[in-house]
Amino acid sequence: MNDLNVKIYADGADLQEMLAAYRAGFVKGFTTNPSLMKKAGVKDYLAFAQEVLQKIPDLPISFEVFADDFAAMEKEALKIHSFGRNVFVKIPIMNTQGASSIPLIKKLSHQGLSLNVTAILTTEQVDAAVDALNPEVESIVSVFAGRIADTGRDPIPYMKKSVSLCRRNPCAQLLWASSRELFNVYEADRLGVDIITCTPAIIEKLKKVGKTLEQVSLDTVKGFNRDIQTLGYSIL
Repeated sequence: MNDLNVKIYADGADLQEMLAAYRAGFVKGFTTNPSLMKKAGVKDYLAFAQEVLQKIPDLPISFEVFADDFAAMEKEALKIHSFGRNVFVKIPIMNTQGASSIPLIKKLSHQGLSLNVTAILTTEQVDAAVDALNPEVESIVSVFAGRIADTGRDPIPYMKKSVSLCRRNPCAQLLWASSRELFNVYEADRLGVDIITCTPAIIEKLKKVGKTLEQVSLDTVKGFNRDIQTLGYSIL
């Protein structure tokens, strides 16, 4: 783990899981989104954000706008930006009608907001986002590598090209989003990706990095055996 250059961000909206990742020490930031908030049962967006920022005041945290029209999205972005200095405002690359968010991204970034441009799946979208972002304001470009893979495409060429595109903007960090397995962390690191988001399940696996394959084999057999004992089945 100490040999990795890629920064690991925890992806989720369960406060207890976020705090556990924070205490683990190797997480360098956090991302949330509306779907994760729904899954975690968050009822009050503002109260949730305030509590998170009170308990995690020193690491970057991304909060996403909820609006679908750009005028309301802009107002929400300014409000979220006011939450704290470590806040990144997540803006989707387009709205639900497929209209590009690039004009708003450019406007907000050049007003000094740190943005996390999200829901990106093409290198053309990366190219447009990098050009729109203020080169003097820290920002994040989130490419959903896992969702690219879910379509049957190899995400590696997309991420490799995205690394090159992001290098044009000195303050734009490339984020590998929607990771599916622990090995994605090592793939992201090998390509020179700046950040990767990990679910609580992947973060838990990261704590076990370094085990020998023989030990993992034995742990697997022991796991089978525990389940056998609880099943109460008999073959003979």
